[in-house]
Amino acid sequence: MNIGQAAKASGVSAKMIRYYEETGLIPAAGRTASGYRDYSDNDVHMLRFIRRARDLGFAVAEISELLELWRDETRQSAEVKRLAQGHIEALKKKIADLQDMEHTLTMLVNSCQGDHRPHCPILQRLETDREDENLSIQPRTGAIPRPLQ
Repeated sequence: MNIGQAAKASGVSAKMIRYYEETGLIPAAGRTASGYRDYSDNDVHMLRFIRRARDLGFAVAEISELLELWRDETRQSAEVKRLAQGHIEALKKKIADLQDMEHTLTMLVNSCQGDHRPHCPILQRLETDREDENLSIQPRTGAIPRPLQ
């Protein structure tokens, strides 16, 4: 099947299939007599594997490891589990970081009057270094928040 058909069957775009070939994640496809890429059912199966791994957030380097383990019939499931557990830990860190960002942004939104005045704690925080503890974040009370001194 050609690249368009393989893309449709696997759920991976033709552009990504070419990228995976260029980076060596998948072997280069065979070619037809007219020079078009020719993909087998096994190639599509591998592309589906990659798509599912990407859907779970695995990076290309991790997918490369997973593919090696998948192809290795003497693999130990402990290696696969180690890789997946490492990915879970990375996801937990990302979730915690996103929750911190949400909390900070919620506090900033709640401290912004959102009226006709120019003062805006959101913009003030964006122009202040993250490490700067002098910025006071106050919930809306009608008073204008000011940096601590």
